[in-house]
Amino acid sequence: MNTIIKSIKSSATLVGRRGFASASVGSRSIVNSSSSNSNNNNINNKSLLFSNSNASIETKRYYHERVLDHYNNPRNIGSFDKKSLDVGTATVGAPACGDVMKIQIKVKDNIVVDVCFKTFGCGSAIASSSLATEWCKGKTLDQCLEIKNSDIAKHLSLPPVKMHCSMLAEQAIKRAIYDYKLKQDKLNEGASKDGLIETQLSM
Repeated sequence: MNTIIKSIKSSATLVGRRGFASASVGSRSIVNSSSSNSNNNNINNKSLLFSNSNASIETKRYYHERVLDHYNNPRNIGSFDKKSLDVGTATVGAPACGDVMKIQIKVKDNIVVDVCFKTFGCGSAIASSSLATEWCKGKTLDQCLEIKNSDIAKHLSLPPVKMHCSMLAEQAIKRAIYDYKLKQDKLNEGASKDGLIETQLSM
C-alpha cells in the first residue's frame, strides 16, 4: 500500500496529565491510498484517522495531577492596594505565549504575612503562580528569594515546553520583593531627611 500524505497542518493544545501537548493534524491534508477499505491505520503507535481527503494524527498526554489541582482550585487569588507601603507588586509576562502574571505580597516585620495573584494564561502558568504564592506565605523575604523556578517546575512536573511558566513565577516573586523594598527605602530616606531637618531646627 502506497500512502502519500501531503500538506499536513498541525496544531498543539495542552490537554492533560504531565503537561505535554496533544497534536491534532489534518485541517488541510490529502491522503492517497491504494486500499479503499482502509479507514484506520496505525503508524508508530499513533492513531492515523482517514476521512475522505482529511487525515488526523492524535496523541494525548496529560497535565500532572498537581497542575490540575492548582488550576481547578487556585490558591490566594485576589489583589491588594498596590499603593500601600506594606505591599509589593509585580506584573510579568511572556510575549511569546501571552501569559501574564501578577503577584503581590504583604509584608510585616520582614515576613510575608499574605500574598495573592492574578494570572492570565495556560494551566501551567496558573498552577505555577498559585504554587509560588503558597510557598511564599509565612516566609521571610530572604527565604522567598530562594524559591527557584526549577523547584516549581519539578513539583508540578512541567515539561520543557512549559518551563517559562515557572520562570515567570520566580521572576514575579523577586520583583514583588524589590518593589516592597524600594518603598521601604524611600520611606526610610524620607524619615531620615525629616529627622535631619528637625535636628537642625532645634540646634
